[in-house]
Amino acid sequence: MKEEALLSKLQPQMVEWRRYLHRHPELSYHEEKTSAFVADRLRELGIDVRTRFGGGYGVVGVLKGSKPGKTVVLRADMDALPIQDEKSCDYSSEVPGVMHACGHDGHTSILLAVATYFSARKEDLPGEIRFVFQPAEEVCPGGAKGMIEAGVLDGADAVYGVHLWTPFPAGTAASTPGPMMAAADEFFIDIIGKGGHGGMPHVTVDSVVAGSALVMQLQSIVSRSVNPLRPAVVTIGTIQGGSAQNVIAESCRITGTVRTFDEETRQFIRERIEEITRLTAQTYGAESKIQYLMGYPPLVNDEAETERFFREAPKVFGESKVERCEKIMPAEDFAYYLQEIPGCFMFVGAGNEELQAVYPHHHPRFDFDESAMLSAAKLLVTMTQSYQGWE
Repeated sequence: MKEEALLSKLQPQMVEWRRYLHRHPELSYHEEKTSAFVADRLRELGIDVRTRFGGGYGVVGVLKGSKPGKTVVLRADMDALPIQDEKSCDYSSEVPGVMHACGHDGHTSILLAVATYFSARKEDLPGEIRFVFQPAEEVCPGGAKGMIEAGVLDGADAVYGVHLWTPFPAGTAASTPGPMMAAADEFFIDIIGKGGHGGMPHVTVDSVVAGSALVMQLQSIVSRSVNPLRPAVVTIGTIQGGSAQNVIAESCRITGTVRTFDEETRQFIRERIEEITRLTAQTYGAESKIQYLMGYPPLVNDEAETERFFREAPKVFGESKVERCEKIMPAEDFAYYLQEIPGCFMFVGAGNEELQAVYPHHHPRFDFDESAMLSAAKLLVTMTQSYQGWE
């Protein structure tokens, strides 16, 4: 394949880019140097570049072919996480407390290679390709909404994205039609009682007791109120109250997350959390305040574009290496793009025990098999050319 030979030559460059970015990570909404690095590489390719896109550090490169055709959007995320890198390698993070622990450095390098490939074949390009380098995927409200509001999808026909995924071995790929990744919402609950002496509970309102009861009540939502055929999670992440062993706490704070795959269940759980919080606090004579943040929506792949994935991915990975994956509870703001136009989000396996690429995403020793970047680049090229009808 012509594209395979061209992309294979770019593998060393992808590794170099990725390791540079890994050494110099930047947190969400602070991707200033990463953005400049990407923009410089795109300009070197002769691609039309827009920076500060979406009101932040987004970068969009536009490549228009010499033939009329459809417009495809390809997206990569650029931000890192507030985690101390604990790997022992020559490309570990040089920024204290910040590292690429989710593969976004790889995603950025992959899309730069794909841009390089298509810029070399501009004369054969039927239509337009937009290379979207998005900031702030890791932190709500996320960078995708700003990119969309700034017009990155205007007039576009399809959108594709890949995620290097270490739970799957390198050399494999997976996706699924319909809901694939969960909506991620958060809640912050304050229970306000009446503090006092630990030996005189009858003249107090114990916020810790009320909060403890609330934690147990919230666990009944999924098990007793949600349709068991609709996956959902309600997790309490923290409960904080009190300052001494003999003092009844005036207030108690509870925080947690909710994961769902459809809007009906998502809204229902929110209503139940708010109702149970209010009634449980009242039962114990306390007051309650709740802040409920609706995060990323469910990521829902387009049926036809996922069918395209299952037709085209075997050309890159082989028939036995492409699978339909199960739904997973982590969230992705790529979901916003899929709410606007048809597209597909795809996992590319990047795990490798021999390379110690076995740690989960967001782990201090996270790493991935860099050969997966070439596979991912080939997949994006193949999906784009299939959609645009390359000859």
